[in-house]
This record gives sequence, structure tokens and C-alpha cells, in this order.
Amino acid sequence: MAKTRMAVQFGMGTSIRSQDYTQAAARAIRDALWHNSLNVASAFGFPKEEMLIDVEIGVQKPEAVDTAELVGVFPYGKPSIRVVPGGLDIPKADGSGVTVIANAAVVVSFDLERSHA
Repeated sequence: MAKTRMAVQFGMGTSIRSQDYTQAAARAIRDALWHNSLNVASAFGFPKEEMLIDVEIGVQKPEAVDTAELVGVFPYGKPSIRVVPGGLDIPKADGSGVTVIANAAVVVSFDLERSHA
């Protein structure tokens, strides 16, 4: 069997007031997932639970993201989450903090066997 990429989705999420990097990351994941309704699993006759989901989140403070909480965003599949430096922190004009912007890339794959027919 070989892990075969079937789709890539991108999303962006924000935390405007609370500077919550995990919440911004969760919103970025939801944005990526909700842009398209993926029927890849049913199109190929696989159960949705067999989806291999690799997620890369970019935020300015990767250490502030709770990846265990992000796994709960996925209704099915087997998510693997990696958080890296990226995204954007925008200082507020009044100096009261920053607006957090997170970027997400969600890659959906399946473990497929190559046909030699």
C-alpha cells in the first residue's frame, strides 16, 4: 500500500481580540474544509474514516497552539497536525495587542494499492 494524495485545501483563520493561536488555527482548518465539500472517499469507495489528513498550520507562535484541541475539529479521518512558524500577527493601532492570522494547508490522502492491470 502507498499513501496517495487526493486533495489539498487551504484556509485562513483569525483571532481578533483574544490572541488565541489555537482558535485562529481551528478557524483556518474549518475555512479549508468548508471551502469545498470533498466527496473523494465516496467517489473511490472508501470509508471517510480511512482518510489520512496531514495538516500544516502556520502561526507566529507555534508553541502557543494546542494540537490536541485541533484534532477535535475533524469529524472523521486520521488527522496529523504540524505547527510551523508562519501566519501573521498584526499589531492593533491602540497598542492593546495583536490580531492573530493563521494559515492552514490540509492534505487528504488514502492508503492505496497500485493496480498492475
